[in-house]
Amino acid sequence: MQQIIFFFIRNKNFLLFALLFGISIGLTLNSHYYHKTKFVNSANFLSGGIFSFKSTVTDYFDLRQQNEILTEENKKLRAFIQNLEQEESIDTTDGMFADRSFKFYAAKVINNNYAKTKNYLTLNKGSNDSLKVDMGVISSEGIVGIVHSVSGNYASVQSVLNTNSQVVAKFKKSDHFGTLVWNTEIPNVVQLTEIPRLAPVALGDTIVTDGKSTIFPEGIPIGKVRDFERNPDEDYYSINVELFTDMTSVKHVYAVENTRAEEILTLENQVEDAEQ
Repeated sequence: MQQIIFFFIRNKNFLLFALLFGISIGLTLNSHYYHKTKFVNSANFLSGGIFSFKSTVTDYFDLRQQNEILTEENKKLRAFIQNLEQEESIDTTDGMFADRSFKFYAAKVINNNYAKTKNYLTLNKGSNDSLKVDMGVISSEGIVGIVHSVSGNYASVQSVLNTNSQVVAKFKKSDHFGTLVWNTEIPNVVQLTEIPRLAPVALGDTIVTDGKSTIFPEGIPIGKVRDFERNPDEDYYSINVELFTDMTSVKHVYAVENTRAEEILTLENQVEDAEQ
């Protein structure tokens, strides 16, 4: 104990300098958007390299399961292509495949958190691969999250299992929509809020993206109603939704780009400015 005290006494000037320097760096990052962005991108680059190496090792032992997932996905895509070849026209209400304003970029998850209250995933693609902040991220089964930040070669995704996550979702059968959130209690089970009591709700109902935002196309699968209840004194249901995507083992994903997002947001901002 005495040696520790002597160490602090001998190096008090350096330790004080290091403390003040750390505080100044923190204040700079918090008060200047440019510096904060550069710091986040640098952190993504360093952590992305580590996660990429880790993923290379673990992927070797997970090849069988991932091959089965990819085989199943290829089967679905082949069936879809076959249906297109047999039809003379495409139903424009058929969700993501029918809407030509969206582009899809394949990526692999190299790090995944699902046991915290604010969970993130790291992808092995970044701005060099056309990924941008606020892109939606989906798997072959359903939604995964939204791109939070990017570096040249990596992207950080805010998981749907994150208390900051809010996704507009609706019932596939009735178009009643609400907001998808997560109460942190069970991984792979999220909550659909703001569904009015007049809406028809049943166990097993399919929940999909609403398409009202510029992030996800309409009709992307989310999950199914696991259970629900309605308090007689309230106007809305409490609904638990079991996600189609297994967030504890998701590996192959697609980043979704709305090529008309900038035009839509510019128009909406002009309307808001006119109303003020």
